[in-house]
Amino acid sequence: MQKSKFTAYFYIYFIISMLVFLSPGFDSSAAQNSKKQGTPAVPVRIARVEKKIVSDQISLVGTTQAIKKSTVAAEVPGVVKYFPVKEGDYVKKGDLLVSLRSINLKLQLKGAVAAREKTDANLENAKNELERVSRLKDANSIAERKYDEALYNYRALSQELVRNNAKIEQLEYEISQKKVLSPFSGFIAVEHTQVGQWVSSGGAVVTLIDLSKIRITVDVPERYAVLLPEKGKVKVKVKSISGKPLSGRIYAILPQGDSESRTFPVRINLANPGFKIRSGMEVFVTFELARKRNALLVPKDSVVTAGDNKIVFSVAGGKAVPVRVKITGYFDGYVAVEGNLKPGDQVVIRGNERLRPGQAIEVQN
Repeated sequence: MQKSKFTAYFYIYFIISMLVFLSPGFDSSAAQNSKKQGTPAVPVRIARVEKKIVSDQISLVGTTQAIKKSTVAAEVPGVVKYFPVKEGDYVKKGDLLVSLRSINLKLQLKGAVAAREKTDANLENAKNELERVSRLKDANSIAERKYDEALYNYRALSQELVRNNAKIEQLEYEISQKKVLSPFSGFIAVEHTQVGQWVSSGGAVVTLIDLSKIRITVDVPERYAVLLPEKGKVKVKVKSISGKPLSGRIYAILPQGDSESRTFPVRINLANPGFKIRSGMEVFVTFELARKRNALLVPKDSVVTAGDNKIVFSVAGGKAVPVRVKITGYFDGYVAVEGNLKPGDQVVIRGNERLRPGQAIEVQN
């Protein structure tokens, strides 16, 4: 309890000190008198103000979705015999999703094979008969009609054998389709059937999603959409997983927008190793606009909040001098600021949370 009171008193003192220092009537001699009275120097770390050309940035909320999603269907009808997967399972391409009963087809296949064997035997006899009557015909020892009958019978049996083979191939294919295999690697999102259930031809078995790549959709206001560079770089943060930003690029800026909100969907494709990002998550996407400008950059750790003001402590004559700044953008650990600073100025990045205006400082490497 005493520690909380001390922290509150210290913060109030810090705010009052800042307001007094930033007021027009502040006299820096008070800070000098403080040092003369033996106030110890505060150890700090510093960095330099830089001036660079930067792209304006905007940060917007987006939603993740799987790039590849499929409702896997059975090509042939049947009763579910075996259903080895469940929602949430990861399956590889070619893994079994469901097996349908195929006893009826297998019986039909046996009959078709027997019919083909019979046709094949009859065709062999017809071939021999055709060869025999052909020799008699050449010797003018047989009527033309007998030869024509033998030729027709041979051709008819040849066509019947073709039909037998086609029937067998069809049955073998249908039997093979009684096992529904995964068309790609992914996660089972929805189960559409169970053991004992009838599945019609084209009926859904499971919904399968591939999370190896994620697509992010962001609705970008019209005034910014026209400034987005094609295939421009983006930074993506998934706060529910990690605060560390991921690098990506714009995949597409869709030409059709929402006429009511005046926004345009922007698609971003992102690799997803380890499948940590799931479909439907909220993400924060930072876009770099095509518009560029000169900006003063300071490390974001140098900015301190004092009431409604943002300040940084610059270093002058071994003392901490607060400078009121206005933040105009954020750039990979740096902030663009406007204020009484210039390139090369030194600003405090460590130890600034306990500094007072005009306090002596000791720079540490």
